[in-house]
Amino acid sequence: MINYKHLRYFWMVAREGSIAKASKLLFLTPQTISGQLSLLEEQLAVQLFKRVGRNLELTEAGKVVQSYADDIFSLGDELQEVLKTKPTGRRLPLKAGIANSIPKSIAYHLLEPALYLDEPMKLICREDNLTILLTELAAHKLDIVISDRPLPEELSIKCFNHHLGKCGVTFFATEALMKESNGEFPQCLNNMPLLLPGVSSSIKSRLMHWFKSNQVYPRIIAEFDDGALMKAFGKNGVGVFIAPSVTADEVQASYDVKVMGETEDVMESFYAISVERKVKHLGVVAILNAAREHLFMKKVMGSRLSLRKL
Repeated sequence: MINYKHLRYFWMVAREGSIAKASKLLFLTPQTISGQLSLLEEQLAVQLFKRVGRNLELTEAGKVVQSYADDIFSLGDELQEVLKTKPTGRRLPLKAGIANSIPKSIAYHLLEPALYLDEPMKLICREDNLTILLTELAAHKLDIVISDRPLPEELSIKCFNHHLGKCGVTFFATEALMKESNGEFPQCLNNMPLLLPGVSSSIKSRLMHWFKSNQVYPRIIAEFDDGALMKAFGKNGVGVFIAPSVTADEVQASYDVKVMGETEDVMESFYAISVERKVKHLGVVAILNAAREHLFMKKVMGSRLSLRKL
């Protein structure tokens, strides 16, 4: 069993970067801390630090131990705060990974329902490359990963896909830029400056195929891994940009742009990926239910109503 006193000494040294600094905070001699670190390394059978010049640096094993120590002692600090303030109960953490290809507005709408449950939730968001997030999910450091693609087949990770919904894409431009276009949609996109999602997005190749099949030839002037940055360029009239159709009203209001057109021939799908086939975490259940019953259904019902009017 790990000696948590030794682990705390290690954690302080890792955080402060030296035994001398940690010893002052712990009111112990450097020799005492050094001895305790040696006992911890012996117990774990790994080297935690390596000396580089006069400084100590964490080994790869040390970095792993530090990440767990961060969780352990931050939870201990939270416990003290809970007892101090005497609330009715501790908030259940929901650790969500967001693939960096997911639009921020979609991520918000997907995660928001978890904050309004009877059981209080503490939402912890982590944004990164999908492969990195899935590795953390498999190590149980995340409860859920939100992605625009299912679990890649080439990854030997036992996780499960939960399809949240899908929607078409809408093209936006400033009013001034729209005046430079000619014809009806989608031909109005011909020779227009276009901002596209980067290679991390699953939709780029489908868009290019759609352009080709409709004989539409815009001028692709920039690509972005960050959808918010792409919209910022679009807001300033640099080019036409796309966003999921379920966020069309929000995009128009937030970025002061107009809709040039919409297509459902190019669909964006969204997934929640978990280590469980049948999810049990209350926050994840709320996310799945809200997405399927509300967020993506609004666009479907709107399309049906429009067809009835025609």
